[in-house]
Amino acid sequence: MSRFIVQRKSQYDDLYKESVENPEKFWSDFAEDSFKWHRKWDKTLSYDLRKPTIKWFEGAQLNITENCIDRHLETIGDQTAIIFEPNNPDEDSQHITYQDLATNVNKTANMLKALGAKKGDRICIYMPMTPELAYTVLACARIGAIHSVVFAGFSAKSLSDRIEDAQCSMLVTADGGFRGQKITPLKEIADQALEHCDCIKRVLVLRRTGLEISMKADRDFWWHEAFEKAHDECVAEIMDAEDMLFILYTSGSTGKPKGMVHTCAGYMVYTNYSFRNVFQYEQGDIYWCTADIGWITGHSYILYGPLSAGATTLMFEGVPSYPDMGRFWNIVEKHQVNIFYTAPTAIRALASCDLSFVNSYDLSSLKTLGTVGEPINLEAWQWYDEHIGKKECPILDTWWQTETGGIMISSIAGVTEDIPTFATLPLPGIQPCLMDDMGNEIQALESEGKLCIKYPWPSMARTIYGNHQRFKETYYTAFEGKYFTGDGAKRDRRGNYRITGRVDDIVIVSGHNLGTAEIENAINEHPQVAESAVVGYPHPIKGNAIYAYVTLRGEFDASNASSLKSEINRLVSSTIGPISKPEKIQITGGLPKTRSGKIMRRILRKIAENELDKLGDTSTLLNPECVQEIIEGRYNS
Repeated sequence: MSRFIVQRKSQYDDLYKESVENPEKFWSDFAEDSFKWHRKWDKTLSYDLRKPTIKWFEGAQLNITENCIDRHLETIGDQTAIIFEPNNPDEDSQHITYQDLATNVNKTANMLKALGAKKGDRICIYMPMTPELAYTVLACARIGAIHSVVFAGFSAKSLSDRIEDAQCSMLVTADGGFRGQKITPLKEIADQALEHCDCIKRVLVLRRTGLEISMKADRDFWWHEAFEKAHDECVAEIMDAEDMLFILYTSGSTGKPKGMVHTCAGYMVYTNYSFRNVFQYEQGDIYWCTADIGWITGHSYILYGPLSAGATTLMFEGVPSYPDMGRFWNIVEKHQVNIFYTAPTAIRALASCDLSFVNSYDLSSLKTLGTVGEPINLEAWQWYDEHIGKKECPILDTWWQTETGGIMISSIAGVTEDIPTFATLPLPGIQPCLMDDMGNEIQALESEGKLCIKYPWPSMARTIYGNHQRFKETYYTAFEGKYFTGDGAKRDRRGNYRITGRVDDIVIVSGHNLGTAEIENAINEHPQVAESAVVGYPHPIKGNAIYAYVTLRGEFDASNASSLKSEINRLVSSTIGPISKPEKIQITGGLPKTRSGKIMRRILRKIAENELDKLGDTSTLLNPECVQEIIEGRYNS
């Protein structure tokens, strides 16, 4: 066991102290100890966060796929690398060994090269959650092409915007994708997108659903035909440490997506380090992250982190509600999952269902639970703990971002304390701080402020593709010399962090700073409430007031609306204080969410402010139809 993998709290304390006092040696020692390199680095780190420029392991040469695949073949080649669980429960699962993965990634890499792909090309991937998606991502990395995965649920416009921004030369897609009872016509959507893209020269199409599609001569090629012709050996391209590995787009406050750039060496080092530490993965464990590879969680903690650690990682094509709300727990029992990592949104949805969906399955294989995407509220945490973990599993409330590349603040399973609603402690190597509105670091341990990171870490994004000035302005100008996360946080007297939400989700009411996440947590404690979202809106007396959008469990009796809203306000008043009571409470059938399950509070804020002409594009939402319902309901609240 590497000395860098924390086994007890005293070791955490020692490693954290070491990582702060001599961070370059800390990361250099871990990197040298844990990976295969073609050439060692000349300099561990050079940086200037005012520009910003960040370079890790300069001079080093490597290929990340050799560390995810090749180096495991002699020792665990016959071990399952990926378990694929298809959307349809009647379709057979696949167990793909590391040797199978090597063969399939090599063939996919050769297939891409035969179609003209080369080092430095940007390749857009718009695919369902099938093994071929994993093969394509890894094949790009193997040949030095830069992958840009777009979630296979985004609209044609969202796809074309991302293709054009990165100037991708190739698109890899499928005829369609299964999601529950629905089939998404991916090739049809891709064809619409390509009407506005001149840069795509080749399109590779996986046959997954059997949908009838059109194929354009000399541009479109079938996966199965090209794959059959490809050789099963492909020498990995030797990459420099700071060569681009991938671009991944994340939402921007301006409405224009930001193409976050991650590079080869630092990203590899940190995703491996954080995966092994946070989840305490042991050989033989079955690990399941329910995210989609279209998001950073899927990149870091379905593929690169687990595979570089020689883990068995599970990919699920479907949704938690198909064929019924017990599907997650069916999969846990079926594959004897040991580590389960999902989103609070999914937990709340599952918690709103009858417990028979949980109790029908044996969950005794579980030993670690995790959450990702947003802070988990207390009620959801308690349900997760009691009904899924049976009060025997640590719960990891992980805080990180697309921009950070890996988990930054989290408890370590079974080693450091997990505290409900707290992300808890930074990982060794991560130096968070809280800043006040005057730009000063808050020294007091027990405090609240804006969350920044004051020293580089290996997996941090290097730039926004094609727009470094925007990168600087977004992350490095608010607090000079520090990465500004955009989040607020509280810190307790023991140094544990609780994320309070985006700083723009802090509402100043009558001069008081109110965290919307805290109010949401209080509202969510009401037994009839399934989920809530809180925003601020202009008020003639208070400056701002609180507007709460609330979805309920089960059927809603409109005749009880007044008493229900009074109960919610009493609950908020008693939990936080009278100043925090919502001025308006709107009962909604649903809340607008991104495909990754995040509530789009920006849209809700514009509705509350009656700025309906500033909603922006809602077509990429998971449930765009709910926006009009909320607008109509606004006038009756």
